[in-house]
Amino acid sequence: MITFLIALVLLVIGFFTYGVLVERIFGVEPERQTPALTKTDGVDFVPMAPWRIFLVQFLNIAGLGPIFGAIMGIFYGPAAFLWIVFGTIFAGGVHDYLSGMLSIRKGGVSLPNIVGDELGKGAGLKMFIRLLTLVLLILLTTTFLSGPATLLQGLCPLSTINSQLSSIPIAWVLIIFGYYALATVLPVDKLIGRFYPIFGAILLFMGIGIMIVMLGWHSSEMPEVFDGLHNRQTNGLPLFPMMFVSIACGAISGFHGTQSPIMARCVTNERQGRWIFYGAMVAEGILALIWAAAAGTFFADPETGLYGIDGLQAFAAQHPGENIAALVIDRVSRSWLGTVGGILAIVGVIAAPITSGDTALRSARLIVADFLNWDQRPIPKRLIIAVPLFLCVFGMVFVDFNIVWRYFAWTNQTLACFTLWAGTVWLYKKISNYKYGYLIALIPALFMTMVCSSYILIAPEGLHMPAEWRWLGYLIAGLITLICLCGFIYWTKRNEKKN
Repeated sequence: MITFLIALVLLVIGFFTYGVLVERIFGVEPERQTPALTKTDGVDFVPMAPWRIFLVQFLNIAGLGPIFGAIMGIFYGPAAFLWIVFGTIFAGGVHDYLSGMLSIRKGGVSLPNIVGDELGKGAGLKMFIRLLTLVLLILLTTTFLSGPATLLQGLCPLSTINSQLSSIPIAWVLIIFGYYALATVLPVDKLIGRFYPIFGAILLFMGIGIMIVMLGWHSSEMPEVFDGLHNRQTNGLPLFPMMFVSIACGAISGFHGTQSPIMARCVTNERQGRWIFYGAMVAEGILALIWAAAAGTFFADPETGLYGIDGLQAFAAQHPGENIAALVIDRVSRSWLGTVGGILAIVGVIAAPITSGDTALRSARLIVADFLNWDQRPIPKRLIIAVPLFLCVFGMVFVDFNIVWRYFAWTNQTLACFTLWAGTVWLYKKISNYKYGYLIALIPALFMTMVCSSYILIAPEGLHMPAEWRWLGYLIAGLITLICLCGFIYWTKRNEKKN
């Protein structure tokens, strides 16, 4: 319990201290008119109340990530708590704040435009980031479609399609797809702005309920960092970088950078940015912390005498090939919150990914629209962009969920690297009282570059270097990170000479 409480307090303190520092380094201008006011179109640029934007932003970025990712991350041991806390404060919060505020400053543009403007003058980089972002959003929408459809199939079985890989709940897939079509095409304030704050509140209620039960009745069983930070995973994969990719949305996620511009088009004053963008990331970090602790606390195997994380490992071994995170959510929610609370919890876990999936498609539509420079007020133009995206996602549903999730995870964190590097360059060019203010983005950019480079070399879905050659993977990743740092330093020197 000590570890959990300290981690919880640190997240709150981080928002009121480091979050304020990030805000000051960025330099908010309350008198500057935001795109929501200067480009109001009744579809995507729509002024909304700050509290409503916060709940929508929280729900958009939450999805399956901070819950599924945290549950899978705690398999590596209590080190997961450290990554959730410090990743949220020093990486994820900075990433989300910069992606949202830079979108505001640049007129509400999407993430590829932000990265392209800061990291390259040519159209090549912008096009690469557009393609990378679209791939990420299609992969994410697929995972946020398959996961809820599977959970709904368990609650209310409907027709399925049996493939060589799995049984696909096609009826629920089509129902969710119909909803996606509406949410992607309708104006942001008609469906998303009106109902998503309710689902966001349910998701928060679920987390708070789990936390109260856990602290009140199971505090002595909770994992502690002084139990050891060694790797507890039994699949032979190393803690670094695997845990840092498994826990993505609960610490830092490139997907968030695609969602922040959606809400940036609704913000009416730059002062709201810290509460909406940095604050939603901290709230998500708290949610991830709760579920990591719950998964590491709940399971016990009386026959073997295994408890805590060891009990979770034993539970996973009893269900090979199944979606362990979904099973954990179901067991914990029903046991700790009872019938009514369990239903609300399951609704929250189902609603969160669905609502993240549709905003992912909405973000994809906006990215393509920005590239084509198409006015999105006419409905036919929205449909011309949206329908091909729907077809891509529907086709991906028939691919093995585990494969889609793995590649989404790596693509997700790679996109976060680009966003942090773009923020680093922007902060360096910005004239302010904080001469070395760009370090708030540079340090996490370097760390995530090391994580992503080593992951693609070591992970099974990457080059899958054998254990005896992993040192070479770390060495190559270190060299890649060093090259990026040297490239940035060289650019700064050239920039100083020009000026």
